[in-house]
Amino acid sequence: MSDVTRNVALVAGGAGFIGSHLCRALLERGHEVICLDNLQTARPSNLRGLEQLPGFHFVEADVVNPLPAGVTARAARISRVYNLACAASPPHYQADPEHTMLTNVIGTHHLLRLAEQTGARFLLTSTSEVYGDPEMHPQQEEYRGSVNCTGPRACYDEGKRAAEALTFDYARLGRAEVRVARIFNTYGPNMDPEDGRVVSNLICQALAGGDITIHGDGTQTRSFCYVSDMVDGLIRLMESDIDGLEPVNLGNPIELTVNELLERIRSIVATHGHVVHLPLPQDDPRRRRPDISRAAAMLGWAPTVQVDFGLARTAEWFAGEIGVDSPLRLSEAAE
Repeated sequence: MSDVTRNVALVAGGAGFIGSHLCRALLERGHEVICLDNLQTARPSNLRGLEQLPGFHFVEADVVNPLPAGVTARAARISRVYNLACAASPPHYQADPEHTMLTNVIGTHHLLRLAEQTGARFLLTSTSEVYGDPEMHPQQEEYRGSVNCTGPRACYDEGKRAAEALTFDYARLGRAEVRVARIFNTYGPNMDPEDGRVVSNLICQALAGGDITIHGDGTQTRSFCYVSDMVDGLIRLMESDIDGLEPVNLGNPIELTVNELLERIRSIVATHGHVVHLPLPQDDPRRRRPDISRAAAMLGWAPTVQVDFGLARTAEWFAGEIGVDSPLRLSEAAE
């Protein structure tokens, strides 16, 4: 079958934050896109605009269950399978830990079987959480991690580690052509204002003008990648000619403390809210920064969106989403 007739990309989790941006990018590249999502944590509003585009198909279903007819009917034309199906923020994935684990393991199995049966290339979006609270800094792909396998984050951390193991076993057995991306903190429009992640929390609290909550003393670090850069990395990885037998870190190597992140947001959003410190969640990583040498060498990829610019665009989007007038500094920073 020619590449022209096999131009369908399945995006599991396609109504989510990163998934919705990926769907749009694939449509712009000429793919027909099947967006598969159970809408458990995704926002239906993320589908606005996508549903009006030619070649976009939405199928509401859960990857834990056998794939529905809306997918299998087009299976012969699917050439790419992107697996982004899983809640990614701690409050969401801890709300139903059993489902989180099953999504990562059973859901990945269902999608790998589809790739095997159709000959489609498969990409798993894994996570920097496989490194746990890392003892290596920055984190390289060879690092095996420091994960609490019995803690409240284990449903996600160990679920993703299991998904990676299953994916690489399929590759070693010659059953599927695979790619594995380890995604670090990503932000941008289409985030859920109430997802509990640090960027959405701080921006929305700053916009609201009330108290701003920081877990711990704010010296813990993260590395923040704008969503357009992440989507570019995922597509480059999927379309690369690498053998796929090793994971690839995707993230922004610029490391910020949470306190520094807040100061950057305050330079964008005019707010005078007081900072309230809350206890640090169990097993919360102290430091997080990707080594992206492999992505640079194999994919020619590195983030291009500056953090301040990305935060301004994100704050502008959140302001419209939650119905808050944009403070002057926000609109100036986004130009």
